[in-house]
Amino acid sequence: MLFDGKSAEVVDGLQVRDPGPGEVRVALAAAGVCHSDLSVVDGTIPFPVPVVLGHEGAGVVEAVGEGVTHVAPGDHVALSTLANCGTCADCARGRPTLCRRAFGRPQRPFTHRGAAVHQFAATSAFAERTVVRAVQAVRVADDVPWTSAALLGCAVLTGVGAVLNRARVEHGDSVLVIGAGGVGLNVIQGARLAGALRIVAVDANPAKEEAARRFGATHFLTSTGGVREVLPTGADHAFECAGRPELVRQAVELLDRGGQAVLLGVPPAGAEASFQVGSMYLDKSILGCRYGSSRPQRDIARYAELYRHGRLLLDELVTRTYPVEDFAKACADAEAGRVARAVLTF
Repeated sequence: MLFDGKSAEVVDGLQVRDPGPGEVRVALAAAGVCHSDLSVVDGTIPFPVPVVLGHEGAGVVEAVGEGVTHVAPGDHVALSTLANCGTCADCARGRPTLCRRAFGRPQRPFTHRGAAVHQFAATSAFAERTVVRAVQAVRVADDVPWTSAALLGCAVLTGVGAVLNRARVEHGDSVLVIGAGGVGLNVIQGARLAGALRIVAVDANPAKEEAARRFGATHFLTSTGGVREVLPTGADHAFECAGRPELVRQAVELLDRGGQAVLLGVPPAGAEASFQVGSMYLDKSILGCRYGSSRPQRDIARYAELYRHGRLLLDELVTRTYPVEDFAKACADAEAGRVARAVLTF
């Protein structure tokens, strides 16, 4: 799936190079359609073009480069977008999402009609094959369906990770989730796994209530106006998953004393949010969160095992699958909120 700055189209003749030292070539089987991909197409996320989109995928290892030992040809892997170096101070401290070499330097492992093509989010999962750093390929059991395994590398890692790694929700806490899309549903189930007592999901689309409750929401509202009726003193944790500045303010305003607002949604570049400074003096906090503050080699494997033991919902995230040729339809359904996750198959 090639985006040239004007339109995204399925193209033939895309070539991917062989893996170099510390790299892996993967034959993709499935890839989730994330709003970050759509944000490149609509210009919300600036990115150099031409580029192969997609960053949430799973497939089979085809070949490995020199020095790669943790996966081998034939292994099933879920892909992480985190191409961290593994040697800097942040990586050594167990904070790979803060690695300065992990983002902002897009590679160009593809060629199309003789021209180099950029790789999106160090992954480019909307292709039959891709080359990634070895650290991005996480082995998963063969019995995890491709369409479910694909979601481990972004929606699940971001949502569940934000709860367990960044917010560190505790048993009995109250959680407010604003936006019940793919990431929001994973925040909800992360809160359920953490033992939150009350989990309030807010989404303007009433059709999302069924899924929100299935994933663990104890209450569902179509606006934040009714949150205080459910949580009179406010929420211990509020997760903004829609990427709208006005909702960031509401997340802050709906916190209890000592509460924290976690920002997960991706607003337009340059967007600003405001809040009353005085409201923060009761030990409230606003937390940024990149990629669920995750350690993908550990977390993806852990979440895959939770799925295999029936504790993490993955199949239920996959509302509909599409052949890659139906990318436009998948995007339209995702934009309209008709699917929790649209998944392309190859």
